[in-house]
Amino acid sequence: MLLGGAATMQAHAQGASRGAAQGTSGSQLAVQVNDDRITLSVAKVPQVYLYGPIDADAAQRVGALIQSRKIPPNSDIYLNSPGGDLAAGIALGRLFRAGNMTTHLGSPRRTATQPIFPKSSQCVDACAYAYAGGLFRWAPTGSDRFGAQPVAGNASAATATAYLKDMGVDPQVFGNASSSEVTWLDAEQMRKDGLANNGRLTPTAVYGPANGGTSLTLTQLARDGEHRLILQCHPDGLSITANYAIGADRARQMVARATHSYFEINDKPAAEDNHANISTVGSSVVFTQSIPLAQLSQLPSAYLMAAWLADRGGSVRYGFWMEMDPVRNELRSFSSGCQQMAKQTSTTKG
Repeated sequence: MLLGGAATMQAHAQGASRGAAQGTSGSQLAVQVNDDRITLSVAKVPQVYLYGPIDADAAQRVGALIQSRKIPPNSDIYLNSPGGDLAAGIALGRLFRAGNMTTHLGSPRRTATQPIFPKSSQCVDACAYAYAGGLFRWAPTGSDRFGAQPVAGNASAATATAYLKDMGVDPQVFGNASSSEVTWLDAEQMRKDGLANNGRLTPTAVYGPANGGTSLTLTQLARDGEHRLILQCHPDGLSITANYAIGADRARQMVARATHSYFEINDKPAAEDNHANISTVGSSVVFTQSIPLAQLSQLPSAYLMAAWLADRGGSVRYGFWMEMDPVRNELRSFSSGCQQMAKQTSTTKG
């Protein structure tokens, strides 16, 4: 049901509608909150659609819904707007980031009072700045369009630039400040420029000595939980441990169903005997596997590492993958240290 203003709040309070909208006059940003049982069972979080022009009071209305937890933290935000008030767009983005929310492009669901919505969506101008506030930002799909536009005027441009930097987005992605033209970005370009991360933050690396050898810990925060790879080099070999944090119940279910678990490097088996041991520790599935030091040569140039487990049928696999380019320097340092250790071990045995 689509309702406006105070009627929406009343419908939520009475439980008469779980899909409601504010600001439906056509000159304001409208809000549709979908938190019905089916949505939550599939998406795990509410799906919130913001559509129409971003008016000056849009952030205040959305903020009130967040404050009342009608829009709870970690919600999925779907945007479809031609833009509007820049300050309001930036304020919306900061609300999204504070709530660890995920931004997408998308049109609201059809309802009895609003049976027709365009299938394609666009997000441009102030909407693009709101989108940048998502902790996780999904690139557009299908015919959806994303338009980045620089801000003119010294004060406004400085504010917009500072905001994008705070959100971890390179301001240059939004174009040259000397031009006011919209740059329409496709999914590949947004992913390449870091504007879209498709549910995965850039991995971080910690390299150093550990237990008589060297250790490299790679951590990535993703939409479905935390992913971690721990590589440890010892005189007698290399071990890889993966932590796939997905919740205690789901972790136990996956391990119970699994028939095969393994690591991959560059989409290929990490070892000739590619079988990892798996267990549940807390809320994580934990993979462990030993790899001969002789296979270290593939690590410095690796572009992808992954940990997978297959279910009983073998047709579906679960797990995660991690790009190595963001942690290339630490990976090379670790590989160099391991190779040096392998030489010393060989000399000692000789």
